[in-house]
Amino acid sequence: MTDSRSHVAVVTGAAGDIGRAIAEQLSVTHATVVLVDIDAAALDKALSLLSGSNFVAKTCDVTDPVDLARLAADVALLGDVETLVNNAGAARAVSLHDTTPEIWRKDNALNLEAPFLCFRAFEEPLKRTQGALVNVASVNGMSVFGHPAYSAAKAGLIHLTKLIAVEYGKFGIRSNAVAPGTVRTQAWEARAANNPQVFEEAKHWYPLRRIVKPEDVANAVAFLAGPQAMAISGVCLPVDCGLTAGQAPLAYTFSQSEHY
Repeated sequence: MTDSRSHVAVVTGAAGDIGRAIAEQLSVTHATVVLVDIDAAALDKALSLLSGSNFVAKTCDVTDPVDLARLAADVALLGDVETLVNNAGAARAVSLHDTTPEIWRKDNALNLEAPFLCFRAFEEPLKRTQGALVNVASVNGMSVFGHPAYSAAKAGLIHLTKLIAVEYGKFGIRSNAVAPGTVRTQAWEARAANNPQVFEEAKHWYPLRRIVKPEDVANAVAFLAGPQAMAISGVCLPVDCGLTAGQAPLAYTFSQSEHY
């Protein structure tokens, strides 16, 4: 890996809370951070919330290979990509019964096919920089928590991460993933407006008794993309406040007075 301060980071789905937090974290170590999103208005708002002069916003439909080729050509004018973060994603139907063929195709197109297309679009500069790919998967790709089409796609994304690590390691490219649990984003804040207890209800599923913040995900992404993780490739790192480790029996749950 070359000096990342002279290179470019690309973050897809950057108009959302997680994408913006990742972009902000990567701006510390990269000369330019390209925020990519399909929603131009949301992208402008995200850019307005970031301080610093090393951010560039680009609209793109990451499910469209033609639009991605245009994006890659535009980004090439800024420099070689050192870090690619496939963060764009969305979930639709909660249950398999409610999942239509159209929902299945759309969720797979955005959550699995798009990361593959993005990687191929930036494959050559990543080879030149011996760069890092970080895919934002989900705990849904590791176990069953609903949203079946999204979850199946995220499970595929974790496997794609390993495939890239194995096949492209010879070029010095490191490929890793993070798997967030529930993240306190604007979407969850909207749920809280309807149900003020939603965070209290959710946190009981998590051993750390809290849910993940966008900054937690961003810190994990920055670590996996950075020099301290130079020997790490092909892993999926849960960022889930302990959710995937398991559930503690009620008898094992400490009271506040027993915390130490």
